[in-house]
Amino acid sequence: MLKISFQVYAALFLIFTIGVFANPPKYGGSVVVAVTGDPGGLNPAVTTQGGVHLVCGSIFSGLVAQDFELNPVPDLAKRWEVSDDGKTYTFYLAPNAEFHDGVPVTSEDVRFTFEELLLKYHSRTRASIGDKLRQILTPDAHTVVFEFSRPYAAFLQLIDVTNAPVMPKHLYENTDPLTNPYNVKPVGSGAFKFQEWAKGDHITLARNEKYFKTSKPYLDRVVYKVMPSSATAAIAFENGEADYFLNPTPLDIERLNKMPNVVVTDKGREGFAGVETVVLNLNRAPLSDSSVRRAMAYAIDKNYIVEKIAFGKGIAATGPISSALKWAHNPNVVKYERNLPLANQMLDEAGYKRESDGVRFHLKYVYAPSYAKVVEALRDQLREVGIAVDLEQMEFSAAVDRVYIKKDFDLGFASFENGPDPDIGVKRTVVSGNIGAIPFSNGAGYRNPRIDELFELAASETDRQKRAAYYFEAQEILTKDVPYLWLYEPQSGAAYKSGLQGMYAWSAKSNVYFAQDAWWIDGKNSNKNSSGTFGQRRLYFFLIVGAIILIAIIAILAKRKKRRS
Repeated sequence: MLKISFQVYAALFLIFTIGVFANPPKYGGSVVVAVTGDPGGLNPAVTTQGGVHLVCGSIFSGLVAQDFELNPVPDLAKRWEVSDDGKTYTFYLAPNAEFHDGVPVTSEDVRFTFEELLLKYHSRTRASIGDKLRQILTPDAHTVVFEFSRPYAAFLQLIDVTNAPVMPKHLYENTDPLTNPYNVKPVGSGAFKFQEWAKGDHITLARNEKYFKTSKPYLDRVVYKVMPSSATAAIAFENGEADYFLNPTPLDIERLNKMPNVVVTDKGREGFAGVETVVLNLNRAPLSDSSVRRAMAYAIDKNYIVEKIAFGKGIAATGPISSALKWAHNPNVVKYERNLPLANQMLDEAGYKRESDGVRFHLKYVYAPSYAKVVEALRDQLREVGIAVDLEQMEFSAAVDRVYIKKDFDLGFASFENGPDPDIGVKRTVVSGNIGAIPFSNGAGYRNPRIDELFELAASETDRQKRAAYYFEAQEILTKDVPYLWLYEPQSGAAYKSGLQGMYAWSAKSNVYFAQDAWWIDGKNSNKNSSGTFGQRRLYFFLIVGAIILIAIIAILAKRKKRRS
């Protein structure tokens, strides 16, 4: 007769208890996400604007996604193969994937997306693979093959929904992708379908009942509610008018941590690793002079900006590659600690003497309202060395157009995301092949053949240690040339109601992917503070009861065994 140990009895009963009492995901309800502005459009294949991808991450799908360790996990591609030489990637698509209008997603949609959209308009993807992708093959409807002219190490980190959203060929073929009407009424294959966009107020997405990931999503709707400011968003969240609040300030976080029924986390942004950056127009004097740029770097107090403007939520940047990418970040580059006497001396030696009013020259700073406090601090700091900064604040998309398309600026501001690999987020900002009328590209107009060469060598090298050596050298050159002013690495988080389950469970870009996994513990919209907690307390109660029963059973079985012996 098979004998089962007490430990096995215990394990089986515990599994039974959890299986009976743990709540499975429930369907229904809406999540209101507080956002601070309308996106410029809803075509994620032609921009790297964060606000666009925040919304479109639920509408579209990429070939893969990344977990917290930046490992690829399936999305549209259920599996893939990489050749031994690193030049060929083969993806096998989910056969049941459909666009929201019922048209099947095929390998031709993937090929079209890359060839006609991403490689022409998406600054990160274009800069990463534009000059090394040899061809895309579509042997059948659900198989797509990427062949590179040389190995490309970062491809599986590139092709998620933010850098490579798969677009519907049947709606974009033979159209201008920048003016296509589906840019404001998008059709994707993601967990949620576009429902409406009330400009300046909200964007509503509805559940995709035919989502290719069986049983998902659980929510009925996701509403992106536009708030005038982060302060307004915080108040709306605290008043129950929003369920999910991105990027709260440190002061908000301190307050939210004390609130019941609220979860505050700094996870889920491992795949972004951003650096707040001043874009310098190197095609205009005096910024064309590297000694002027270095003097400006010495005039800036980065620590003040981190402590007073970012409320301590960040660290001073030393270059374009974030310290979050530890393997690629070079900590031993020239560092520009604030030194006003040296900055003044360098500007004098460069031939820019102060006039009678104390001003050496004027610079025009084009920026969006969300950057206002940092820009104002920079204006005041540069004024101390005789640089007068004239501020031109405008709506976000208008500022992007002025800086990256029209090139009518001296200084611009950007939150450059490194992405999960320097080839994805950093390369686009410094290689000469990415100079052009493309948002969030090499807006500085920086050209250096050795930098181009180093990034190409790193991209084609599969040995990480050798790749790191190339990036270390590149950072040494860039921090001496100073084509940008790298200010600080922001450390942002998120807050959401505790009644929401499945949030921030696996993704390195959880703010983009959350909606396909999220569900209310009571199965409905739960802005009431008590509902989520009640559901959790009920679960904890049953688990405690189950544990007590388990202990009692173990005690009884132990006593019986003792009697027999």
